[in-house]
Amino acid sequence: MTEKDIHFVIPTYRLRDVGETVEAYDENFRKSGHSVPITVFDDSYKTSYEKYYQKLEQVKTTNDLFYVGPQEKEEFIKYLCKRLRNQKLDSVVRNLFRPSYGGNRNFTLMYTLGGLMVSTDDDMRPYGLIEDSPEALDDDEISRGKLIPLGQNGYTKKSFDIMQAFMDVLGRPAGDVPNNYSLGELLNDTSMDLETNTSIGFHRENSLLLKEGKVGRQSIIKIAQTFRTGTNDIDAADFISMFLEDDSRSDIETLNDHYILVNFRPCITTLNWRMDCGVAGYDNTTGLPPFFPTRLRFEDYIYRLWIQNSSFSAAHVDSVQTHIKNNYMREPMASELLNESICTLLKRKIRSSLRKIDDWGIIFDYDGSITFDDSEEILNSAQELHSRILASVDRARSDDRKRGLQAFAQSIERTFYDFEPDFFRQNVSRIIDDEIGLIRSSLELWPTLLEIVYFRKKCHDLPIRRVRPCTSVSVPRKVADISKSAAKRSERAVQV
Repeated sequence: MTEKDIHFVIPTYRLRDVGETVEAYDENFRKSGHSVPITVFDDSYKTSYEKYYQKLEQVKTTNDLFYVGPQEKEEFIKYLCKRLRNQKLDSVVRNLFRPSYGGNRNFTLMYTLGGLMVSTDDDMRPYGLIEDSPEALDDDEISRGKLIPLGQNGYTKKSFDIMQAFMDVLGRPAGDVPNNYSLGELLNDTSMDLETNTSIGFHRENSLLLKEGKVGRQSIIKIAQTFRTGTNDIDAADFISMFLEDDSRSDIETLNDHYILVNFRPCITTLNWRMDCGVAGYDNTTGLPPFFPTRLRFEDYIYRLWIQNSSFSAAHVDSVQTHIKNNYMREPMASELLNESICTLLKRKIRSSLRKIDDWGIIFDYDGSITFDDSEEILNSAQELHSRILASVDRARSDDRKRGLQAFAQSIERTFYDFEPDFFRQNVSRIIDDEIGLIRSSLELWPTLLEIVYFRKKCHDLPIRRVRPCTSVSVPRKVADISKSAAKRSERAVQV
């Protein structure tokens, strides 16, 4: 098998804090004997860049460190618009790559086109929180975990060889993975509906169960992810439930319960409803679909649909990373709740109208309209939660908690347009119609953009900046050669 270039990327909009993430993963790679270029994709605006970029320059790394920020991104966008030669498409291009969760990741897809990419969020760390007394998993169990209060003991931080775990599977046929991988159709979570990634009720313990199914030996593993501990991947509604059940808390934004794993094992699936792009790897050799260019938070949902292509498979690798929830520059919890409610509706609409899956995207028939029942379901759910919060105010034992609950109740009421049905439906309809229109036009243009970038990279590098060259380190020859090849091309970094 011909070895492919491998890239490690950190998409961020918190340039102030990303240096800690760079240092943590650089140290993990050094200890594991890997030399892999690290690239920070920064979504900051110019003022934040001017204020915090020097902090990134002060970070010491063993591996090559590169940076793609506002200046480099603008050069790249202008190049695409120039090549398209149609000013009407400029707005579509800028929407695909606008500062956002999905837009930043679309940059990573373009810059790593032709190779393998491992991506981590800026608040992840390369270790897992593993229970000290692991329990045996059932035959169909892939992992078992539980949520424990802050300060409770009984678990240990365990470091993993993150990069090797991804290299074992990405871009390989399912039949070539290590023998310790279980095979099946998909995973079910005992606490979540993974098709829409919504909670089925607040649970402090959960398991991932592997549904039986045949995995084609020649199906290529296009996406993979580690398991995750720390701040669990749960709904805003579940965070609210955690807040309501703990009488000692007065601020919902400071929840710090830890999710730890009791045990886990790797697996390959033909489908992948459990997609956590914060700890993911991708085979980007021939190009991948774009993340949905949306202001809502379901950008990665396209991959849950796209991976249903029978030629592809997904993996949960033999490794764990930890999420440290960073509240800096996060949306308020009430806004997260509204966002998740709308996203759940859109996931169902798109999923039910899915018509085709092709090499670089999907085609669906949903036109962006919503019914009265759609908006009423969202509003009723929010009102029920609002009533629970008000009931908790009466039971509050401290003035601080009472004020915190009252403030949060008011925040939900404002966010959901004072629970006025017609006004709520009007605004949600407008939001959804705009988003679906942008998603449709972006999916149509994406293959053309991939072609432009593919041929550009054959001759020139995309705009990128070297922050720090690597220092010497003893690494396996294959990994070192891959890294040197990628770094050599990136070092030229000519402007397009």
